Amino acid sequence: MKKVLVIDDEEHLTSLVKAYLVKDGYQVSIANNGREGLTIFHRVRPDLIILDIMMPEMDGYEFIRTLRNESDLPVIFLTAKVDEQERVLGLELGADDYLVKPFYPRELISRVRAVLRREAKNCDHSQRYQASGIVMDCSTHMVTVNDDYIDLTPSEFEILKILIASPGKVFTRLDLLDVAQGTRFDGYERTIDLHIKNLRAKLGKERGKFSYIETVYGVGYRFTRGIIE
Repeated sequence: MKKVLVIDDEEHLTSLVKAYLVKDGYQVSIANNGREGLTIFHRVRPDLIILDIMMPEMDGYEFIRTLRNESDLPVIFLTAKVDEQERVLGLELGADDYLVKPFYPRELISRVRAVLRREAKNCDHSQRYQASGIVMDCSTHMVTVNDDYIDLTPSEFEILKILIASPGKVFTRLDLLDVAQGTRFDGYERTIDLHIKNLRAKLGKERGKFSYIETVYGVGYRFTRGIIE
């Protein structure tokens, strides 16, 4: 039974989310703020976290910053914040997906299934990719650029893996959304643009002035094996 930790200070919402998750077969723990969430995280070691942003004592941003120092566990933001910059910040801090309140519980369940399904697709230990200074080892879930370790979120890792495995091939945003989150939800393609932006920054475009991921306007993205700009 997969374990999900829901962190939100709205009790009626956590009760609703828990009821739907339990009905779908998940073991659910509840925390009312980020500080309590960290305590429960260390105790139960969940498989996925559903996280609110605006909470007392420790908000969602501070929680995920702390979490990412020790775990790349999948996180879905559940937030009333609709401003795009707020969503960008959440993804940059390492969230894998987000839903804006109010939301349909069944869509949340679908997202949870998709993220966990993606996590279950373990890399073949023989998979190892090298290109233009990048080394990607699926057995250790590690990526280095010119021997420097790069810390990627699960979504960023999966996106880079599909791109580097087929250099030159163009993937649409929906293709990459399917890989990153296990879904092809129209309207969430912007999420991929944010993940790509974060990937480019982490890979270090300034390192030798390589552009590892090229935008194909009107289509999507492809891995370029390091084209000098």
